[in-house]
Amino acid sequence: MKSGLQTALSLATSIGLAAIVGLIIAREFGRGAETDGFFAAYGVFIVLVLAAHAFRVVALPALARAHGEQKLASETTTWALALSVLAAPALLVSIFASSAVAAALTGSLPEAARETAAEALVWMVPAAVGQLYAALAASALAALDDYGTAAAGFAAGSVAGLGLILLLVGSHGIVAVAWGMALNGAVSFAIPVAALLARGRPRGLAPRHSEVPARLVEFGRGVALPLVLQALYLISLRFAAELGVGAVTSFTYAYLIGSALVAVTATSLALVSSVPLARLGLGEGRAAQHVVNTAWLALAVVAGAAGIFALAGEGIARVLLGGDYGGEIGTELGRLVVYLSAWMIASVGVSVTFPLLFVAGRSRRLPVLSLACLALHVPLAWLGQKVFGLAGIAAALAVSTALILAGLLVLLSRETLLRVAGGLATATAWSAGLAVVSFALLALVLPPGPAAALGLAVYALLLVTVRPPGLLRAWSYVRALG
Repeated sequence: MKSGLQTALSLATSIGLAAIVGLIIAREFGRGAETDGFFAAYGVFIVLVLAAHAFRVVALPALARAHGEQKLASETTTWALALSVLAAPALLVSIFASSAVAAALTGSLPEAARETAAEALVWMVPAAVGQLYAALAASALAALDDYGTAAAGFAAGSVAGLGLILLLVGSHGIVAVAWGMALNGAVSFAIPVAALLARGRPRGLAPRHSEVPARLVEFGRGVALPLVLQALYLISLRFAAELGVGAVTSFTYAYLIGSALVAVTATSLALVSSVPLARLGLGEGRAAQHVVNTAWLALAVVAGAAGIFALAGEGIARVLLGGDYGGEIGTELGRLVVYLSAWMIASVGVSVTFPLLFVAGRSRRLPVLSLACLALHVPLAWLGQKVFGLAGIAAALAVSTALILAGLLVLLSRETLLRVAGGLATATAWSAGLAVVSFALLALVLPPGPAAALGLAVYALLLVTVRPPGLLRAWSYVRALG
């Protein structure tokens, strides 16, 4: 449980500081072509960072086993060499082809959007590469049962990046945000690497060159799904861009809010449970039990957040992001967060289920599943945008992610699919029901702000007093696991 709290707190700190950066962008630059271009480039950064998070899922079981066989150092350097095969071309593209990539991302948006995206990509890709190698160092430390050092490194990187942004954004414009992201990646990498070096030079440090191709195949299987999940978002952004200036920015803020909720809850628990599950193995029914119990905790948070944004989304957007996000724009942003609730539920399931395929050794078919869902998302997003605008794009994202979740569960076993489907349905019904009781009735008699604040208090009180049986089992399970 301690390792889970450390990872969750680190993610919460990093996400909180990233949220501050989002506030700076909103207040300094408003909502327009420049912010659309920046967030289009930011979508590429998120794709690469998701690959880094996916790498931790792929590598943690392997590194844990390597540590038991006294081969951790060699396994770590072999992975580092394999990652360089992918990182080097990405860096070259960011330096020499950023304008072409930016043009593809921004589509019919004004020239200012393309120029901003191109300038940001030059710094964002190296920032993401730093996060990728930081993930490798963090995974090696996790195999040694050290989660705190990497957590501190990611938090320190976020603080350093934010400091640089605050120092330079006023004089250098929005590109200073990309500079801060690059510093964040460098610090996040340096701290866990320094911790590994401080342990002394281990034996067998040389990489096993003959195993690099196998590691690349394993990495490809591991990142295929996270990259496709982020590609679903990039496709959604591309369709959002056709709705006019500002739509990309609004959808991005709503998506980042949802991603933060999923990351702090389900993603952190999924990461820290990989090593103990790799050691214990997945016995009869353990996979379904793990997914359902972890999802209970995450969904309890998601339901509360959806209630707050349903009632007070416009006020929150206006106060935090500035006057450009008040009125109808702020209301739309709050509704988008609520519309994305279904996607959050599916994402929680995916975040928890995905690592289990590597623990169980059933990741071979992941690329096929990923590409099939990616191909399906394009017509779904097009149809959603044509019929319902941003709300339709959010619905398409939820459907595609839910299909991916179903596919992951089938890869584990059909019995797991049935057990998890029932468990998630129960968890969703309990969380949504308590949220509706807490927020909807107050919305009828109080203004939005007070209704949201009091509704959150009532929701928390109901969770404590009603004590849904599934939530109690989930809390006991996660405490025992950690």
